[in-house]
Amino acid sequence: MELFIALGAGLISFLSPCVLPLIPGYISYISGSSINELIEKKSVNLFPIILFTVGFSIVFIFFGAASTLLGQVLLQNSYELRIVAGVIIVILSLHLIGIINIKFLNYEKRVQTDIKRNFFSPALIGMAFAFGWTPCIGPILGSILVLASTEESLQQGILLLTFYSIGLAVPFILAGYLIQRFLVFSKNFRKNINKVSKIGGSILLITGILMITNHLQALGFYLLNIFPFLQNFG
Repeated sequence: MELFIALGAGLISFLSPCVLPLIPGYISYISGSSINELIEKKSVNLFPIILFTVGFSIVFIFFGAASTLLGQVLLQNSYELRIVAGVIIVILSLHLIGIINIKFLNYEKRVQTDIKRNFFSPALIGMAFAFGWTPCIGPILGSILVLASTEESLQQGILLLTFYSIGLAVPFILAGYLIQRFLVFSKNFRKNINKVSKIGGSILLITGILMITNHLQALGFYLLNIFPFLQNFG
């Protein structure tokens, strides 16, 4: 259950207002080609894009591991930790939906990437992107990190953020592979971006409430009974 929440959160992060419109620019910068050149080529070299996604995945997974380790330190107060984590997720979800406004989440932190071009530079740029912590991705990623802090083992926390990273990385790579179609999709989809944020916020709101009421695992067991194949995903 939690893994699919993390995977969906990664996809919603990709579709968020401060990520989706910037994807063509990121692909252009990473590949070293202008937007017009990308359109003419119809596709780009995927290797730098894959390295870019590896870069931001490393940072997100590190964040997840750190959150889980912190949660384990507080494990003796697991009941209180679960309640606090649920409340934080609810607050972040309400910000994402637009019911409340948390001002510090509305400032985009841009990281300058004065990185000399070399074989590994796309990965370094990807790491800088992860540290940018944009306002749209902040509440979503923050909620997954809070969820990771409640995991019982370091491996589970790492796996949770791995699924989040996959949810963000796969569409990013596909956008580079199908750049012409993506440019059309991005232009047409922008009118629905706010709806995606509200849907993502609603899912996180439900997750937070289930955590507070200690029913998140119960829902997971219920889904496993309906879809037994989900057990293969850990």
